[in-house]
Amino acid sequence: MNLSRWALWKKSAGGRTPEQLRNHYVVEKELADRLRGATREERSEIYRTMYDILFSKVPDHPRLTRREDPDASSRANHRKLKLVERFVRGDATCVEFGPGDCTFSQEMAKRAGRVIGIDLSDQAGRLVTVPNFQLVVYDGYQLDLPDGTADLVFSDQLLEHLHPDDVGLHFALVRRLLKPEGVYVCRTPHQFSGPHDVSGYFCEEAEGFHLKEWTYREIGSAMAEQGLSWRGYWVARSLSIPIPKACLYGAEAMLDALPRGLRKRLSCFVFPSVTVAAYKTNREDLTRLPSKANDTPASQQGDRREQENVSTAQYTP
Repeated sequence: MNLSRWALWKKSAGGRTPEQLRNHYVVEKELADRLRGATREERSEIYRTMYDILFSKVPDHPRLTRREDPDASSRANHRKLKLVERFVRGDATCVEFGPGDCTFSQEMAKRAGRVIGIDLSDQAGRLVTVPNFQLVVYDGYQLDLPDGTADLVFSDQLLEHLHPDDVGLHFALVRRLLKPEGVYVCRTPHQFSGPHDVSGYFCEEAEGFHLKEWTYREIGSAMAEQGLSWRGYWVARSLSIPIPKACLYGAEAMLDALPRGLRKRLSCFVFPSVTVAAYKTNREDLTRLPSKANDTPASQQGDRREQENVSTAQYTP
């Protein structure tokens, strides 16, 4: 661990020792290497067990210690709510991919009609569930939910954990689940400011469970292949600002031309994440996004059957 990474450890290691971080890195890298080299059939089994193995060998993992810190969990959930609340109506069906301990899914259930958490394993532990929340465990590929189930699909810090060959399949599944006017909100670490997994303490490339960290251009291309149009956001804590695609692509091109170290330092501010709202449509004009959950025009709050016959809901800012 060099001096710059020592400074990073002092700032963000959460009280863990260098030895604990090293153990975390070694265990996670070994599992990630297996996943990277696996076939689709083999990945399904690895997806199902990898977090159980990781948590058993890394008892100081932040995902485990955060469960024991209600304040930290509450702060994280508050930031997520700020990201999605504009899209949540009282009668909405919301789907969260990768809910982890499910505390955010259940927080969202207080504001929505129904919430479905979808994960590769049950990590909720002994969490008491609310009546309108359901956890579905699947193999990463086959999901037994009807088409057009969701008004909102949400994922936070998920895409980077998927094998790159599986991301297109994930977007296709999201598109299938969305209602015609539904929206998919996702956030994933930006490649330029990474690596964002534990390997960031030891090397310059993501070698742990972040199998690929993405740029806006890459995400946009992968979504377009699956019939999803999107709008990008700059997000920091509870602040969320829509940014035109041309600006995002231009900033990425300029930063990509810089030396790696400078690019990373600038990207920590310019691109803290890749955050998008995607729609089940090929329409390029996504400037008319809702600023609040109740900002849908009155003409669209009437007969629900009429909404189902249009490809895209029109929103008023």
